[in-house]
Amino acid sequence: MTICYLALGSNLGDRVDLLKKAVQLLSEEEKINVLAQSNIYETEPYGDVPQDNYLNAVVKIETTLAPIELLDTTQKIELELGRERLIRWGPRTIDIDLILMDGVTYQDERLTIPHIEVAKRSFVLIPLKDVYEKTALFGKNIEQLISETGNQDEVWKSRESW
Repeated sequence: MTICYLALGSNLGDRVDLLKKAVQLLSEEEKINVLAQSNIYETEPYGDVPQDNYLNAVVKIETTLAPIELLDTTQKIELELGRERLIRWGPRTIDIDLILMDGVTYQDERLTIPHIEVAKRSFVLIPLKDVYEKTALFGKNIEQLISETGNQDEVWKSRESW
């Protein structure tokens, strides 16, 4: 079994319900075991597309799936929850990104592990810190990485919960 970390985000529809449904669908997958969920955070949108704020979280799982199989599974769940890929960094019902897979580096045209943007995104790093057992990532303390993003003030703990 491999430990993986998935970043979840939603800013269309019932955002909390969509996050909960995504976790439920992940847990129903035979080769996935959901181990932990971060707090839910509210986040200003990333990129230049005008849109509503996101709710973000990170889920820690263990799986026997290969990287591409896990990507296919998360994309199937996104489709099931109404995800449409219309605008890059645009609004979405649900987004599930594979950000880390312990001991795995991987790259092809569809997937890069670790996620190429993880160290730049406080909306991923802050919830990751809730469920990540190590104190360092990419050779740096997670708090230092969060500080270096320069956008940590755009993320705050939501009143919403699981």
